[in-house]
Amino acid sequence: MKKIIALILAITLLFSFAACTGTSDDGNATNPSSSIPVEVTFPVKVTDQLGREVTIEKKPEKIVSGYYISTSLLIALGLEDNLVGIEAKADSRPIYKLAASQLLELPSVGTAKNFDLEGCAALNPDLVILPAKLKDSIPALEELGIKVLAVNPESGDLLNEAIDIISKATGTTQIAYALKYFSNNLLSEISKAVEGSDKPSVYLSSNGTFTAAAGAKMYQNTIIENAGGTNAAAEITDTSWAKVSYEQINKWNPDVIVIASDADYTVEDVLSDSAVSQVTAVKEKRVYKMPDSFESWDSPVPSGVLGTAWLANKLHPDKYSDEAYEKAVKDFYQTFYDFTPELSN
Repeated sequence: MKKIIALILAITLLFSFAACTGTSDDGNATNPSSSIPVEVTFPVKVTDQLGREVTIEKKPEKIVSGYYISTSLLIALGLEDNLVGIEAKADSRPIYKLAASQLLELPSVGTAKNFDLEGCAALNPDLVILPAKLKDSIPALEELGIKVLAVNPESGDLLNEAIDIISKATGTTQIAYALKYFSNNLLSEISKAVEGSDKPSVYLSSNGTFTAAAGAKMYQNTIIENAGGTNAAAEITDTSWAKVSYEQINKWNPDVIVIASDADYTVEDVLSDSAVSQVTAVKEKRVYKMPDSFESWDSPVPSGVLGTAWLANKLHPDKYSDEAYEKAVKDFYQTFYDFTPELSN
């Protein structure tokens, strides 16, 4: 009940503020009050991110999520109690324990590489949400009369699209509006704070190895640019982590190095690596690891906007303060996940 009240208050306040001083997705002034969605009535038709049109006859009561991004989103939309099955390795995601610990007791439906089709069907769900890469499992579920939506939130725009799809299918469009408004408003605040500042170059390395970079077409590139930086690896056009050499990293000579949140190597490992000892970021000890206490903010989860806030604070501490960053994190999780985060330095 506390979460529902908080969300209602947040939506009311956001709508009131939006009617006067809103911003659009691109940061320009607008009046989004006309965009406030009306309550969804069922049946409703939605088009998923495989281009499939799916008719949802009634509001889903039992939902299975086979993807950590959709599971986190369902919590933000207030639907954690409707989940009856989720993806494997739930205990590795701190956000579940913090915001909806009951999810840790739910049956697993496997992974994108090893999806448990029979186990999923046995849960008799009204709606199943799968990553697009599991598209081959969809026909079998549909033959059983189970509604399936495929999502592919691999960028900021695709995440917003996935939010629209899932919220429409579950009758939570007004909460989704508040969620997106919060993110857009925070991005606008950060943009104004760092406007006119120098843009340090940032090398963002993968969770698997330091010598794999996020290029211009990855979600991480958006984080860097929105935080007031430039991507040192922007010349890379791969849509996934790209293998690079130490020679290339030295040539780029980034001002700042950021390590992915779930990497198994540390800041100390990079600082002590003789192969990059002459890189500016290493010499000036501007090597940071993305926080991992809640979620992977360097991935397109609903809280990914907090990765931008964190990085803006690291790149421009004189423009975007510790206090501003900490407030953003606390406001986000208190409003949409119903817990007060404990932040460490």
